[in-house]
Amino acid sequence: MIGVAALVIVMSVMNGFESEVRDRIIGQDAHLKVTLFHEEPMKDWRQTMDKLKELPHVEGLSPYIDGKGMLRRGRSIEGSIIKGIDEKTVGQVGELPEKIIAGGLFLKPRPKPKSSFIDSVSESWQANSGNLPVSKPKGKPIAGIILGRQISFRLGVTIGDTLIAVSPLGMTSMLSTPSMAKFIVTGVFETGIYEYDDAYSFISIESAQELFELGSAVSGIEMKLDKLENAVKLQGIIEDELGYPYFPRTWFDMHKTLFTWMRLEKWLYLILLSLIIMVAAFNIVSSQIMMVLEKRREIGIMKAIGATREGIMRIFLYEGIIIGTVGTAAGILLGYIVCWAQQTYKFFSLPGDVYLLTYFPVRMQLFDFIIIAVVSMLLTILATIYPARQAGSLDPVDAIRYE
Repeated sequence: MIGVAALVIVMSVMNGFESEVRDRIIGQDAHLKVTLFHEEPMKDWRQTMDKLKELPHVEGLSPYIDGKGMLRRGRSIEGSIIKGIDEKTVGQVGELPEKIIAGGLFLKPRPKPKSSFIDSVSESWQANSGNLPVSKPKGKPIAGIILGRQISFRLGVTIGDTLIAVSPLGMTSMLSTPSMAKFIVTGVFETGIYEYDDAYSFISIESAQELFELGSAVSGIEMKLDKLENAVKLQGIIEDELGYPYFPRTWFDMHKTLFTWMRLEKWLYLILLSLIIMVAAFNIVSSQIMMVLEKRREIGIMKAIGATREGIMRIFLYEGIIIGTVGTAAGILLGYIVCWAQQTYKFFSLPGDVYLLTYFPVRMQLFDFIIIAVVSMLLTILATIYPARQAGSLDPVDAIRYE
């Protein structure tokens, strides 16, 4: 019972962590991305979007531009993955608008009257950060940029501050200068994943095209589907419909190493924790052997009056199976109760600054319960075979003589 309950609880917690990580990553990355081979700029992206809209399971589409660059604020310089997005459609494929903890999704240059968007962003920042002071730039309006929380801390910027984005694409020789653009910080986002909050920054599609010298092209198109599981199916459809040079990638392809490792880790835990059940199975073996020794005379008498070897074996096999069935059922019930209580009341907490979660996430899956029950019963049956054979092979003459 204890071994099965431990397996149920650990597997459910592993499922919970995997689900949390997957949801947070997919919340920032789309279910499926369509690019060109070798990451070539996509010039006919509007026509491609029109084709993708007609495919099944598609709920949202948004163009994007990915590029690496540097952000400079005074003497502070940080590397960043600068991503160009479309303000109108980015919310259809990801959760960026919901992840903004200060400011807002203001990326395009806008005029600055007395009640400009910068003033409204500054007021929003003050409302969300305890009336911290913010700077309001003067002069002609410039494009906005949204930073991850960690990179904004390292740069020392806040809402309304300006910074310089630098792209190395403009450096074609030692004497050439990199492409640079000035931006105003209009938002700060936090996903809960350190790698994203520490590296990503978002600007408008138009600003990214100018910064990375792409003209009217984009890097690719992000897609959101009705169900996450349909990504692989739609990937095949896109390959058949569009063909070369289009290259669709699912959320699993984009993070294959991480999710493969998490799956392997889950099954590794199943194998290791099955040793607990194996220890319990050895207890069944020892108890059954002791029972054979205690019932030696009774077994001899039964065989002497006509009981068969198979009949004696079945008695001990049934006894072991009953013990295993009761223990497995009780363990699954106990594990379910503990997991349900954690889901409902969140008894077991975590340090939020380390794990970015304040409690152990739990997600119960029927398939895991079935696998655990099968493994437990299999080990139990294997454990009863040896003592049952010993009981069945007992010589009735010797048993009665010495008893």
